[in-house]
Amino acid sequence: MSSGKKEQDIGTFWDHLDVLRSYLIRIACVVILFAVVAFCFKETLFSIVLAPSKSDFITYRLLGGDEFALRMINTGLTEQFMVHIRVAAYFGFLLASPYVLYQLFLFVAPALYEHERRYAVRIVSSTYLMFIAGTLVNYFLIFPLTVKFLGTYQVSPEVTNMLTIQSYADTLLSMTLVIGLVFELPVLCWLLAKMHLLKSKQMRQFRKHSIVTILILSAVITPSGDAFTMCAVALPIWLLYELSIWIVRKTNG
Repeated sequence: MSSGKKEQDIGTFWDHLDVLRSYLIRIACVVILFAVVAFCFKETLFSIVLAPSKSDFITYRLLGGDEFALRMINTGLTEQFMVHIRVAAYFGFLLASPYVLYQLFLFVAPALYEHERRYAVRIVSSTYLMFIAGTLVNYFLIFPLTVKFLGTYQVSPEVTNMLTIQSYADTLLSMTLVIGLVFELPVLCWLLAKMHLLKSKQMRQFRKHSIVTILILSAVITPSGDAFTMCAVALPIWLLYELSIWIVRKTNG
């Protein structure tokens, strides 16, 4: 009897594994397709990527200030091609992310009760929207301010700044990923509040400690390591923390 049940469990495990593999294959195909499309539209892709390096970028026009020009150079034989691949792969995954989340939800949905499915939809939707919000905040605010400050900073007029395309693209992609993940803080706090593991009173009591933690975290995740970028990263994280306090208070007090 137990032997038959064990064989059934093993069979069920491999069946689930086959189903998961089929979902992952579809996800990989769609991500690769979007990445290839992004790779083919090179001029459009890099007009978006390089826009914050120009003084006519919308953020600089809204905030005002002097015009500036950043020189972008390439120092390696394969550097531009590899940057092109990495940027296209990231954009491919970003464009395919709604489909990726939908496929993952389809995989886990049969094992969930109806009320659990509703929660899952809310969690997945909130997670996606907050990541996109973090991506936009980084692209239109944090990264441009970082680029303008560090790209135009000079210790002497005799020293000219020349940024490598690899350094620029790597900083943009890493900051986008990190800020996108940081923007999941309200979703995480909401989940903890739903499970009665977090209270707004606790968050208010540890507000000062949280500010210090945010500054340390900003210093760690800031690619350039300078104080200006650290503060530019810390400000939205602090605002997210305050938003999380409000969400937790509305959820369970």
